[in-house]
Amino acid sequence: MASRVSVCSILLLVAAFSFSGISASEGDGAEPREFVLTLDQSNFSETISKNDFMVIEFYAPWCGHCKKLAPEYEKAASILSNHDPSIILAKVDANEESNRELASNYEVKGFPTLKILRNGGKTVQDYKGPRDAEGIVEYLKKQNGPASFEIKTAEDAASIIGEDKVVVVGVFPEFSGEEFTNFTALAEKLRSDYEFGHTLDAKLLPRGESSVKKPTVRLFKPFDELFVDFQGFHLDALERFVEEASVPTVTLYNKDPSNHPYVIKFFEGPNAKAMLFMNFSDQSEAYKIKYQEVAEEFKGKGISFLLGDVEASQGAFQFFGVKEDQVPLLIIQTSDGQKYLKPNLEPHHIASWIKDFKEGNVLPYKKSEPIPETNNEPVKVVVADTLQEMVFNTGKNVLLEFYAPWCGHCKNLAPILDEVATYFESDPDVLIAKLDATANDIPQDSFDVKGYPTLYFRSSSGKIVQYDGDRTKEDIIDFIQKNRDPTTHQSSPKEEL
Repeated sequence: MASRVSVCSILLLVAAFSFSGISASEGDGAEPREFVLTLDQSNFSETISKNDFMVIEFYAPWCGHCKKLAPEYEKAASILSNHDPSIILAKVDANEESNRELASNYEVKGFPTLKILRNGGKTVQDYKGPRDAEGIVEYLKKQNGPASFEIKTAEDAASIIGEDKVVVVGVFPEFSGEEFTNFTALAEKLRSDYEFGHTLDAKLLPRGESSVKKPTVRLFKPFDELFVDFQGFHLDALERFVEEASVPTVTLYNKDPSNHPYVIKFFEGPNAKAMLFMNFSDQSEAYKIKYQEVAEEFKGKGISFLLGDVEASQGAFQFFGVKEDQVPLLIIQTSDGQKYLKPNLEPHHIASWIKDFKEGNVLPYKKSEPIPETNNEPVKVVVADTLQEMVFNTGKNVLLEFYAPWCGHCKNLAPILDEVATYFESDPDVLIAKLDATANDIPQDSFDVKGYPTLYFRSSSGKIVQYDGDRTKEDIIDFIQKNRDPTTHQSSPKEEL
């Protein structure tokens, strides 16, 4: 659970695809027909149960990316309504209180989130295609067809095996048997991530041995060795092979959108993540060469490698709380959210520092805002460097808000928390505090922060519980009173509720 928070956060660093707007269709003054179906908790289950294939967008009305997607999504829906069979696109307002449980059931952690539902909703997959109308249409037509495409000619092979994507092809003596069945199951499971093909003749394929004597999976890719064969057909082994072989030895992070799918896969992977940030325009090739050598040396040893251009990495720098004057900068983030930094390194530092990390000889780095010089407001400011002192070791009952400066809900909550803090101002055993979760590291073994604002209460004896009640002064005060530890210093309330 802890690692998921870090992964979700870091994925925000990947450059967003730009959407192009379209004009509303002209008409005779009548309301234009909406092709995107609107769903909510009252009609969701019944609707999806009646359809073998649907796409659902979970959105929030205030979300800028959702607003940019809306005209493209509507245009795609109108085109796909004429497809045979028709492909239904729908949307759910996940910000609506009555729909939040629905969004939670589908693991919606950000907006917009698009899901592909198959077999009446029994199979759910993430939508991982383009977000322009034309791209959505082409992607969904493929998703609604067979999971694997039969390659009968060299032209068929050329039509799906391109120079800029990962394609998985199964070569079989016949389209039957356990190997073919497992390959087909793999294609169905991973079809939203990769294109799959199958053939009886390896000679049709552009790369690799033309004579294949036993069932073989050949993965084509636009990096490293360009293709790799695999002949293990247990479903778990097949999936592991595809997932590992489809990630570059060193993932490139720059402004080229063709690299974005590999960046996403890099961050979704379970390994520790080594990230070298440098200036691609004026720093020596020696770094890239040495980094590639080290990545190959540690391949399969629990570390994945990314090389980031500082020009494209401003979001990453903000996320990690580092500065450009620290480049060349090597960061390792582990699955438990710990971070390790080596700033201003030289090429010959790379191998030895990663070896030291693997042997446990590198101390973790903690991102923290500066400790405030004054902290006189009713709601006290906590930063990462004061979290232990003000929350864990204070001996008080602490209500702590995790917020983001840009979050509208946080801004609405702020005056309410001020009132709560004022209510408890004369009580020495209660502290109301806030922490900017975008600028400070959070101990993920104690707090599971997936969105903003998130409120946690820690009693003076150490019991931690998340607050999920109404965001009113009265409800928050009542929650604190019910969950606080009894003390001899508890004073009477300043005012009646």
